Amino acid sequence: MFHPRRTLRALLLPLVAGLALIALPATAAHAASTLTNGGFESDGAGVATPAGWSEYGDTGASYTESGGHSGGYRLSHYSSSAYKVETYQYLSGLTNGSYTLTAWVRSSGGQNAAYIALKNCGSAEQRTDLPVSTSSWVRIVTSVKVTNNQCTVSINSDANAGNWINVDDLTFASGSTGLSIKGADISSLAKSEALGGVYRTSSGTAGDAVTILKNAGMNYARLKVWVNPADGYNNKTRVLAMAKRVKAAGMKLLIDFHYSDTWADPGKQTKPAAWSGHSYSQLKTDVYNHTYDVLNALKAQGTTADMVQIGNEINGGMLWSEGSTDNWSQLAGLINSGYRAVKAVSTGTQVALHLANAGDDATVRWWFDNARTYGINYDVIGLSYYGYWHGSLAAAQTTLDDVVSRYGKPVFVAETAYPFTLAQDDSLENQIDTSGELVTGYPATQAGQLAWMNAVANIVEAVPNNKGLGVFYWEATWTAVTGNGWDPTDPTSGNGWENQALFDYNDRATSAMSWFSHR
Repeated sequence: MFHPRRTLRALLLPLVAGLALIALPATAAHAASTLTNGGFESDGAGVATPAGWSEYGDTGASYTESGGHSGGYRLSHYSSSAYKVETYQYLSGLTNGSYTLTAWVRSSGGQNAAYIALKNCGSAEQRTDLPVSTSSWVRIVTSVKVTNNQCTVSINSDANAGNWINVDDLTFASGSTGLSIKGADISSLAKSEALGGVYRTSSGTAGDAVTILKNAGMNYARLKVWVNPADGYNNKTRVLAMAKRVKAAGMKLLIDFHYSDTWADPGKQTKPAAWSGHSYSQLKTDVYNHTYDVLNALKAQGTTADMVQIGNEINGGMLWSEGSTDNWSQLAGLINSGYRAVKAVSTGTQVALHLANAGDDATVRWWFDNARTYGINYDVIGLSYYGYWHGSLAAAQTTLDDVVSRYGKPVFVAETAYPFTLAQDDSLENQIDTSGELVTGYPATQAGQLAWMNAVANIVEAVPNNKGLGVFYWEATWTAVTGNGWDPTDPTSGNGWENQALFDYNDRATSAMSWFSHR
């Protein structure tokens, strides 16, 4: 079972209850430049204070148990009563510089706080929350700059009765981590504004949505491009206008080519009407010309794209049927045509290939193995990851780690989102609107939305060798505005996503927007 059982030690009345979790003086710490007993293997099960570690607070709630991530044992925090406990290790004699703490963790969720931290290092304390992962281990990291030759490694729980965490295989080594992409797709924004959409800060002050997002820490915007959409939005002209706002705010720009007049995803990759009768050879030219035309216009107005997606969620290929994965050589030709167009405009613009379902490592492997076999060119891998559809955080982490190791390319989460409520703000049923659809441990609240985003950011940051670039929140500004529905051909179609925007039903920024301040 993954729910830890308290040892006899843990059943004892805590010696110190409800106190602030402050590290004991250095007299209780040992001097070392490396972490001692990071795998909790030195003492066996049922040890209240593992070798090399100290405890503070409700110490009976911290102990070793059988069943580690590797080896035989792990650290657990658990009590049948509410508790606060810190398990920590003081390190001295460090060479000043950047260090990273890595830990494998599981958690029941429900705590007031549960995190690993690096503190007393001469710079600001750095911490990473434990994600809710009850059945599988997840790797998380946190980094700090040591300026005083010492640092405290800290594992903290401020928990309610019955909450638990497992921690194992901690390492502390030189190096730093962090995300370069803290982005959002805001493709819906221009149409929303034109139809009267209003955006407010968390305190209620109306303002420009791009500015509100930027001030929250967003540094990268994603904009989709349709060839000739029925409503006239997300086309070249509209994208050029929005790109000016994005770049004026100091953000980077990702252009997401769908090569369609409407939505392209794993279930549909419909050719633009203007290309419908074209041969495969002509389609390659169409892809090149369309890609070059949009990107060159962006460059000409001083808003060169920083990254480009050749296709959107192309698990089954694009421009069906010619570009289906039933014909990999033709799909390769179409993608490489787009790649050449991107590089012809700007050699510095990165080209991403984007698949859905980061939780399905086998499919992602199959796809990119074929991409390698057929000589498909790209720079970066983007994966959609919606936890309510695509599996556990652990499964997504496995895929992220695997693609980096297998293909040597950086990876990012191109799309994710989470509801802040299960209620609707228009007449269309929302995509996620029942509690049974939610990810276990993440309620449909603003706090749950923030916790989900931090959890996704954490597994991306933990990708080895800093190959996890970051995360894009999908459709942060798609609030319920009459006429701005999902179907560009039908203004009455409604929005099934407004409960997953980063603005609530009073048009105010949700607290989840603070995920943009992630390292």
